[in-house]
Amino acid sequence: MLSNQTGDLLTFSHLRWDWVFQRPQHLMMRAARDRRVFFFEEPIFGARTPSLCHRHAAPNVTVITPNLPEGLSTDAAAAAQRTLLDSWLARSRVSPATLWYYTPAALDISAHLHASTIVYDCMDELTAFAGAPPELRARERQLMSRADVVFTGGISLYEAKRHLHNNVHAMPSCVDLEHFRSARRAQDDHPGQAHIPEPRIGFCGVLDERLDLPLIAHLAAAQPAWQFVFAGPVCKIDPAALPTGPNVHYLGACPYDELPRLMSHWQVGWMPFAINEATRFISPTKTPEYLAAGLPVVSSPIRDVVRTWGDEGFVSIAGTAQEFSSALTEQLAARSAPSRLARIDRTLALHSWDALWYRMDELMRKTSINVA
Repeated sequence: MLSNQTGDLLTFSHLRWDWVFQRPQHLMMRAARDRRVFFFEEPIFGARTPSLCHRHAAPNVTVITPNLPEGLSTDAAAAAQRTLLDSWLARSRVSPATLWYYTPAALDISAHLHASTIVYDCMDELTAFAGAPPELRARERQLMSRADVVFTGGISLYEAKRHLHNNVHAMPSCVDLEHFRSARRAQDDHPGQAHIPEPRIGFCGVLDERLDLPLIAHLAAAQPAWQFVFAGPVCKIDPAALPTGPNVHYLGACPYDELPRLMSHWQVGWMPFAINEATRFISPTKTPEYLAAGLPVVSSPIRDVVRTWGDEGFVSIAGTAQEFSSALTEQLAARSAPSRLARIDRTLALHSWDALWYRMDELMRKTSINVA
């Protein structure tokens, strides 16, 4: 039964619910345990007239997608969405107690709305991503001035944002431990990769400008016996730019439920990230997911990975092609001792999505009381 004290939550997201299952879905499904959640996505273009599409994506979670005509200017698209949003709120008699933002750009359609609590869940430094609109930084300042509480998707991002608001909290993304631990059980190989020889070095996630493509190409050429498997959609880069070769395999987007089955037949999980502006503040969710699956992990020296997992000895850090080659060679020869897995699991237990949502919800409640 839904609580009468929490009220509805309206989320504005730049990520689609059905794209990659990650932080927004994990948190909103937990929020929906005691309140209705409405997840407002970015528009789809191609409709004859502006409209909203509604669908139930999970218990108490309704996804709302604007459908707009092609050719609208940015201002016209925002105006159309504001009209659709206001009409829907009035017609449905929804008066959100909480407005939750994943993108400051959503202020273009929602700045006129009011709620008891306004949350900015800054999961990434969007202004550093390829194609970010120049006005996004100004929108973020505006959102910071309106937000009652700000969460960040990692420690480095917290350090970059804490001076911009007086109620900022580091909330690094977490792991569904039992889901990914299922990869440790013996099971049939995933049909998408059953034809690929072993050893397999796997990556799951979005393939975008954060990957170090020259590094991948170099290692694939230098180690022809190793099979490099990538599971995830290509975004913001030309697919033709991805390294190719007989030992490089792209499986495309893989449903979240199937990821443990994929990982159960990988020998190493890796994160070949470039060190650039787009990766400066990231805290990859795949790190604890690989570890929960029982995989050895090798990563570029991403700051949050180094100090959260590398310094603990759970992840091998490599900064050059030679270091990657050496670390991967070592990890392919290693076997995870039960004592090491037990130590990893004790650490991962502190990084559950349930625990993260509990901390967020408590802070929201305290913030709401203080604001009132």
